[in-house]
Amino acid sequence: MVVNRKQNDGKFFQTVKRGEIQELKEELHASDKAKQKDAVKKVIANMTVGKDVSSLFADVVNCMQTDNMELKKLVYLYVMNYAKAQPELAILAINTFRKDASDTNPLIRSLAVRTMGCIRLDQVVEYLLEPLRKCCQDPDPYVRKTSAICIPKVYDINPELIEDQGFIDILKDMLSDPNPMVVANAVAGLAEISEAIGRDLIDLDNKATIPKLLAALNECNEWGQVFILDALSVYVPSSSSDAESITERVTARLSHANPAVVLAAIKVVLACMEYVDNTETLRTLAKKLTPPLVTLLSSESEVQYVVLRNIRLIIQKRPGILASDVKMFFCKYNDPVYVKLEKVDIMVMLVSEKNFEQVLLELKEYATGVDVDFVRKSVRSIGRVAVKLERACERAIAVLLELIESKVNYVVQESSVVVKDIFRKYPTRYEQVLKALCDNLEELDEPEAKASMIWILGEYAERIDKVDEILDSFLDNFHDEPTVVQLQLLTGIVKLFLKKPQQTQDMVSKVLKFATEESNNHDIRDRGYIYWRLLSTNPEATKRVVLGDKPSIRDDSQVIEKGLLDKLCQDLAMMSSVYHKTSDEFVTRLSAAASPAVGSSAPQDEEYDDEERDERRKEMKEELDRGGDNRGSGSGGGGALDLLDLGGSDEPTGGGLPGPAPAPKVSVFNSSQAGQTGKTGFGVMAAVNREGGQIKLNFTFSNLSPVPLNGFAVQINKNPFGLAPGQQMAVPDIAPGSTAEASLPLLPGQLLSGTQPTNPLFLQIAVKNSLDIFYLNVPFDLPAMLVEGATMTRDQFTQLWQRVGDAKQSSTTVSVDRGMDSEAAKRYLAFDNVHYVAQRQVDDALLLYMSATTCNNLTIAAEVTVHRSGGQIKVCTRTETVALTPLFEAAVVKRLSPSR
Repeated sequence: MVVNRKQNDGKFFQTVKRGEIQELKEELHASDKAKQKDAVKKVIANMTVGKDVSSLFADVVNCMQTDNMELKKLVYLYVMNYAKAQPELAILAINTFRKDASDTNPLIRSLAVRTMGCIRLDQVVEYLLEPLRKCCQDPDPYVRKTSAICIPKVYDINPELIEDQGFIDILKDMLSDPNPMVVANAVAGLAEISEAIGRDLIDLDNKATIPKLLAALNECNEWGQVFILDALSVYVPSSSSDAESITERVTARLSHANPAVVLAAIKVVLACMEYVDNTETLRTLAKKLTPPLVTLLSSESEVQYVVLRNIRLIIQKRPGILASDVKMFFCKYNDPVYVKLEKVDIMVMLVSEKNFEQVLLELKEYATGVDVDFVRKSVRSIGRVAVKLERACERAIAVLLELIESKVNYVVQESSVVVKDIFRKYPTRYEQVLKALCDNLEELDEPEAKASMIWILGEYAERIDKVDEILDSFLDNFHDEPTVVQLQLLTGIVKLFLKKPQQTQDMVSKVLKFATEESNNHDIRDRGYIYWRLLSTNPEATKRVVLGDKPSIRDDSQVIEKGLLDKLCQDLAMMSSVYHKTSDEFVTRLSAAASPAVGSSAPQDEEYDDEERDERRKEMKEELDRGGDNRGSGSGGGGALDLLDLGGSDEPTGGGLPGPAPAPKVSVFNSSQAGQTGKTGFGVMAAVNREGGQIKLNFTFSNLSPVPLNGFAVQINKNPFGLAPGQQMAVPDIAPGSTAEASLPLLPGQLLSGTQPTNPLFLQIAVKNSLDIFYLNVPFDLPAMLVEGATMTRDQFTQLWQRVGDAKQSSTTVSVDRGMDSEAAKRYLAFDNVHYVAQRQVDDALLLYMSATTCNNLTIAAEVTVHRSGGQIKVCTRTETVALTPLFEAAVVKRLSPSR
């Protein structure tokens, strides 16, 4: 009967009819309790599907005075959802809450306290304190455990009040409660408050606390066990025997059915192993950790992935764990690719001289699969095994040769990258692979593969036939190649010249000319100048620099730095252990109270990293400033100045120019076009401008219809900058044949679409009046979105410029009046809120560094090159939002071109 009734509740979610709010209001006041309950269910159904039923708040609250538990729960659910929208009316329900908190039924008492804690209103908190304090001492454990979890909710609303009223001490006292679920919830509550204030509130140093937690561990439910185990993981044992005692009590959790409990128990055991002195005990504990980890690998794919990410941390922390179980990580045919990729990484971590044959055979099998990402990972893993184990290298090379012979494009490309790493690790060995790679040059079309092959050609030039012809074929497309290939080609040809100077003199001259005179990339130009100067001054020194012994490499691609590894091991089974990042790097909303308390010890490694980073930035800035003092000096093209030398004055100088006229209105809706219902005769001209630091949408409305127009309203669709009306638009009545002007301030960041800016930019607008509803697009230029006074500092500019890099840089050339100098360019760009940052002189050109920021905080950096001869200006743009680049370039061209 109950089941049938629940199945029939689906009728409450059927489409509502017009005027139902009034009907619901009447039903909520019905004397028939069954009808009243059905009315509340309808209200909850409307609330669930997103309909606003907050107007019924007072009517629903009247239904609280009932003994029917189901109805009471529904009303409480409604109150929790709408209390914030109706805070004054929510206060009216307080008396019922307080009365229910003293009810004879423990379920009603706990429900009242839980609901009051979930109403996130400061006004409610003061009424909640006494019922909450009373329920913390309630004879029923269900009420006490609910109260324990309610305290941190109230703390989040008003921390000072909870501390002053002694509720934190009450939570600490509840750690001694005879009921294990109360203890578990008290631990969870204290842990949540501890995270908020940045210091530990669970007094684990108290000798009586640990036995209480361990006693509760065996009797509470699985989530209570997770809370307690998380608390135990941060406990510092007083001695080796203390650590062993805790592990004995915890290891029983390793066989639990819930993966979260198992991982939390593993975290406690790993933490205690740091304090165990007995080697035999450590070996025994390591063995005990293996079966639960292997068992978890039989779970669902999503759980497997989380477990595998945690296993990578565990293996690095304790290499002996799972050392003999590499077969457990062999991939199954039906594993998802994300699980396969993790398993391959773990196989490489566990590979040893005992099992490398098995691992290489398995990886070879994977490399013949159909999933491209997985095949690439497998080929690269073969190389990692070779670099890691010298004994495995011979077998790995044989496997790679077989894979290269398959002539599968992406396999050959990955193999060339892998072979380069093997040659770096074991130079002058395994040269039999050179011929196979040279026979498959036509397969190489990816930058990393090309760069690796060019490195091999330059490094082993004396052992490869016709190497000069091969490198010359790459040189034909030098300017079309990516930066990494250009750099490697430059170095490879210099190496070839040093080994075969007679045959390659023309080739090296050609590549140096490309690099120093025709390349716009700073890194390529700098390296070209360095090689040119070395070759022209001291060829023998050049040989020692370019052909000298290279440091041996090792496979540390998956190695996590020790300080970070220790932090992540403390967070096993949490999101940090899956991302392999500390929570600070991906948690976007943190309480202000979460900063470390005075006297608390911050991690030394983190402080050191911040200091080191600041020091590097300072050194970079000093280097840039030094470069600015020497600009224009030096020979051979001034290669030493090809860094971002942000010199010059901080502010543009010179006389004033007349300010630009605002963008003219354009026709966006013709009077012959029809509205939503087919009416015509309404015309619109519009423009978006920035006026006095504010974005404004200016209209001219024309009425060519036979009737007067009034009742105007404007609605704007979601857009990349979040523009929304800042106020209601005032438009006078428009007589037939007349026009009217109107202006609407726009506020950014309100109606964000979450999409990239389009090219061209436009706003989708609906204009409603007494005639019809008309839909139109209003175009606008990027400068309307650029804010005043948002000048970057030199440090900020340098960081953005380097962070974006050459890969996202775009260049364009603007034809300008021959009389336009750098000062005029600065002033014209300032009209569009493109702000001057710094400048530097390079030969006969002045490089201006400019920045702009949009109203939704997207930043753009630009290098504007003004030549003394005039006629043209080059603009290089870098921004993390690539969609802004063509819009910014179009704005600069429009502002600087003679047609402005």
